[in-house]
Amino acid sequence: MTSRREPRSRSTVDPARRAAYDVLHEVGAEGAYANLALRQILADRGLDGRDSAFSTELVMGCLRYRGTLDAVLAACVDRALERLDPRVLDVLRLGSYQILYLATADHAAVSATVDLARSVAGEGPARLVNAVLRKVTRTDLSGWLDRITLTVPDPTEQLAIRYSHPAWMVAALQDALGSDAPRGEIELLLARNNEAPAVTLVARPGLAEVDELLAAPGSEPGLYSPWAVRLASGKPGALAAVRQQRAGVQDEGSQLVTMAFLSAEVAGTDHRWLDLCAGPGGKAALLASLGAERGATLLAVEPRPARAKLVASALSRVGGSHQVVIADGRAGPWRPAGFDRVLVDAPCTGLGVLRRRPESRWRRVPADVSVLARLQRELLHAALNAVRPGGVVGYATCSPHIAETDLVVDDLLADRDDVQEVAAVPLLPGVPDLGDGVRVRLWPHRHDTDGMFLSILRRTT
Repeated sequence: MTSRREPRSRSTVDPARRAAYDVLHEVGAEGAYANLALRQILADRGLDGRDSAFSTELVMGCLRYRGTLDAVLAACVDRALERLDPRVLDVLRLGSYQILYLATADHAAVSATVDLARSVAGEGPARLVNAVLRKVTRTDLSGWLDRITLTVPDPTEQLAIRYSHPAWMVAALQDALGSDAPRGEIELLLARNNEAPAVTLVARPGLAEVDELLAAPGSEPGLYSPWAVRLASGKPGALAAVRQQRAGVQDEGSQLVTMAFLSAEVAGTDHRWLDLCAGPGGKAALLASLGAERGATLLAVEPRPARAKLVASALSRVGGSHQVVIADGRAGPWRPAGFDRVLVDAPCTGLGVLRRRPESRWRRVPADVSVLARLQRELLHAALNAVRPGGVVGYATCSPHIAETDLVVDDLLADRDDVQEVAAVPLLPGVPDLGDGVRVRLWPHRHDTDGMFLSILRRTT
């Protein structure tokens, strides 16, 4: 990662705050992933313990609540936020987050943030930061939200401000919940998207036992998956099973999708499996582990070489027969109707993993949905061409958006007469609140998992 040469500070700048600023700069100016930039910068600066935790809280908090913070700052700045130096805007977000969301004393938050502004932007911007943040301290978060939303008549826009989501995402999530969703459920979902998820591990069958992972301090069994263990504290890499890739970090929702997919009955043989969108390899490793126990082979497909390497790494300790190929899943090097099962974990907008990837909500735009939906349709058609009659295809996304889920499946069913949908909900009998439909929907606020969708389709002829 690169860093811009900044003016020398006249005073001591808190290293945790400076690290948080540098991460936000990497994310905003260079499109970095927050978790990767944070890990690298904390390691480079030698920050750990309380400093590491504080930097992490600042980064993730500013990214989650950027929409709300910007709405408050817009009421305190005498120009459009877009006209501010991006360095100053990042500093203002850091300061206002401490004032509005953390227990940091106002004078300490203002003073430390002004020092940071002086360090990264100079004396003049530091004076602006001081003036703006003093305005922010005049009202608490609740007061600011009431004041700002008072002039916003649209309920969706109000929710967008209060829960820091783009308005179009709020509308899309409300549509996905459905018209019969309980009143106020959208607020529960939006609030949960702003909470850090638990770290969940998967004990890969044949390589690790759940009891081994449960020996870690603060660990507990997952809610639904037989392979899941949740860590309340500590780093996954401290566990031998994770270091040795006998276990991995994988949300319980992804584990449940894999479990339901493999529980669907196929007519005839069941030993040739295809993972059409395998990167970064979590589902592929679980599929391969279970396939080794059932005598099945797995072909894992990923078009990007870097991600294909991640898949190969995830599979490196798994026994049985598996192979990773670099190919476009829409036109791969395999014969038609050659597989018994095909999983399509399709690229999507990621609206179901906003709590895990907070910066993504500010990078996605509505136009992304139609582009991805076209790709999803093409991948799903390719999967059904690759599966034999009597075999099944699992179509999964980590987005609940109707255009990426129901409409994709409905259009395919309308286009083809050789496909029959299989009821997926009964394949997860221990999971509550899945509704009466045939398609699985997992939600952060209902199931404490990533937001996942699954439809299972059987090719009939």
